[in-house]
Amino acid sequence: MSDGKAQGKRLLGGVVVLAAAAMLAGCASGGGVDREPNPADPWEGFNRKVFAFNDVLDRYALKPVARGYRFITPDPVETGVGNFFSNLGEPRTVLNSLLQGKVRNASIATSRFIINTTVGVAGLWDVASRMEITGQEEDFGQTLGAWGWEESRYLVLPLLGPSTLRDTGGLPADMYSYPTTYIDDDETRLGLTALRVIDTRAGLLDQEALIQGDRYSFIRDAWLQQRRFEVSDGELGDDPFASDEFDFDDADFDDAFAD
Repeated sequence: MSDGKAQGKRLLGGVVVLAAAAMLAGCASGGGVDREPNPADPWEGFNRKVFAFNDVLDRYALKPVARGYRFITPDPVETGVGNFFSNLGEPRTVLNSLLQGKVRNASIATSRFIINTTVGVAGLWDVASRMEITGQEEDFGQTLGAWGWEESRYLVLPLLGPSTLRDTGGLPADMYSYPTTYIDDDETRLGLTALRVIDTRAGLLDQEALIQGDRYSFIRDAWLQQRRFEVSDGELGDDPFASDEFDFDDADFDDAFAD
C-alpha cells in the first residue's frame, strides 16, 4: 500500500503547486488528437490544453528538481521518505474501507499504521510489509465508485493532472483525511507537502520511457485503466476464454489452417 510522497512560504507554495502538476500529469506534452474520440474523454480539447500547461510547469520546474532530489538523495533515504508518506495515507484507507464495508481491509490498514509508526520509526521502515501485512489502498474516489458511481468522465485538472469528475469530487475528503493537513505551522505543512510530491515525481522518472505514441492518449488510457482496476478491486470483467460457455466450432479453424 503505497501512496504517493522548503523554503519561504511563497516559494514553498510555488514548489507545491509546480510539484502537483506532474504528480500524475505525465511527463511530456501531448501530440496529435485521436482519430476516434474516446467516449470517456468528451472534453478532450480542453483536457489537452490543461495537459500542455501542466507539462510546461513540469518540464521547466518540477522535473529538474526531482532529478536533483534523486541525485543527492541516497536510495535508502529516498525509500524511507516514500515509506513515511505512505504510512500517513493509512488512516485514509481505514476510513474509506469502513465506508465501503471492507472491515478486513480497514483492520489491515490499522495494523500497518500502528506497526510502521512504532516499530518502523514514524513509518520510515515498512515493517508491516516485511511481516506480509498488506492490503489495498482506498480513497474517497474509490468509495464513490463502490457506492455506484463506477464510470465517470475523464478530466485533467490544472496542476493536479489526470482525474475524473468522480475523483475530483472526492479530493476534499482525501485532503482532510491526510494527517499533514492538520499541522498548524504553515512552513512545516507546506515543506512536508512539497517533499511528498517531489519524492513522488522522482519515483515517476523511470516510467517515462514506457510512454509511446501520443503521450496524452497513452497517459489518459493507462490512468483510466489503472483507476478502473482500483475502483473494481481488480475485477475487470469475465474473460471469455476462461468461460466454459465459450465454444469454438471446428469450422472456425478451417480458414486459419488452409493452404
